[in-house]
Amino acid sequence: MGFMVVDELASRIGGKFKAHKSGAEVLEGRLGGRKVVLAKPRSYMNLSGGPLAGTARFFKIDASGLVVVHDELDVDYGSVRLKLGGGDNGHNGLRSITKSFGTKDYFRVRFGVGRPPGRMDAADYVLKDFSTTERRELALNVDRGADAVEELLAQGLTAAQNAFHSS
Repeated sequence: MGFMVVDELASRIGGKFKAHKSGAEVLEGRLGGRKVVLAKPRSYMNLSGGPLAGTARFFKIDASGLVVVHDELDVDYGSVRLKLGGGDNGHNGLRSITKSFGTKDYFRVRFGVGRPPGRMDAADYVLKDFSTTERRELALNVDRGADAVEELLAQGLTAAQNAFHSS
């Protein structure tokens, strides 16, 4: 889900991702009135910290300037929640990013996917296709996720939380 939001942000910038020596696809542009570097690791999600840290070093971005967009099981499907820092809650991609940056203190835009039904394995759940209902709402939800990133960049965390946590 995070890649879909990042792709939407790239379309708003109007550029194309290019391969980078860090192991990520990168795109430079402006969002929310700020210069940004979008990065999509070419690794498995569980190993995304290395490529993101390499990209951040190259562009001289520290963890305080990092915004990670990721799926979140503990948030209802389609809801967007923002925060600074926190644990990885079993999310291996976040664990990799935290290890690579040496801190948990980076911004997160959490895109809700909800909990798996019954006893379904969480990994199987996040890798399955979207349901028909979810697919109908997907474009709107991806757009909201991208809007949340832009609001965070333009207005800061508190304003973005006020705008997106109430809806």
